[in-house]
Amino acid sequence: MQLTPARSHPKLPAMVEAAPWTTRAAALGRFALDALLPPRCLVCGATVGTAGALCADCWSRMTVLGPPCCAACGFPFEYGQDTEGDGTLCGACLRERPVYDRARAALRYDDASRGLIIAFKHADRTDAAPALGRWLAQAGAELLRDADLVAPVPLHRWRLFRRRYNQAALLATHAARAGGKRLCVDLLIRKRATPSQGRLGATQRRENVAGAFAVAARHRDAVRGRRVLLVDDVLTTGATAGACARALLAGGAQAVDLLTLARVVRPV
Repeated sequence: MQLTPARSHPKLPAMVEAAPWTTRAAALGRFALDALLPPRCLVCGATVGTAGALCADCWSRMTVLGPPCCAACGFPFEYGQDTEGDGTLCGACLRERPVYDRARAALRYDDASRGLIIAFKHADRTDAAPALGRWLAQAGAELLRDADLVAPVPLHRWRLFRRRYNQAALLATHAARAGGKRLCVDLLIRKRATPSQGRLGATQRRENVAGAFAVAARHRDAVRGRRVLLVDDVLTTGATAGACARALLAGGAQAVDLLTLARVVRPV
């Protein structure tokens, strides 16, 4: 039976008229929900056009990262410095390459992005995950394209019990979905609980997480010979990501890349 096209409604977007009935129903549902509960900016709460967006003012404060950058760690270079495709490294990577092959981040971790990330990580703002995952997928498009598996940095089970969710796993889920890649949320396990890295220096951070991670026994075959994209919220010194990368390489991974929502940018 052929369905009769719905009549045009002046307040509905044109896309609704030509869409299949299931898509049309979903769009109508979103329209009704937005009328009752308008989408809010993820940072300041101002009304925005679509769910999971930032208002123009908050977005203008964010520092979006991208080329040109260090071919290894993703450290941003000055604009106008042409490095695309030539493998240029920052000073830190010239001195010592990271364990992971490449790292990329969507945002600079600073006063503008800190509130968004802390709310997502510690204040149950899991509604931000789909949008943040899309940002990750855009920032790490090349890494996603090359990945065989996407996996998050794991939390220890007791910290997961207290927090109730792993923010890295949420990011990895939505980034993998956006990139059409296989996700393995429990690829890595955290063998022991480690103190918070927040107040530790670079050397202390490395010592704190040394040997703390391992490939889950049931996934050892899946990781062998694969290129793994590791996902986390913030790259600070790289100690945690490095420990995870070592565990993956020891487990037989061919290579490991790193994708984070934000990264700390310090002089190198």
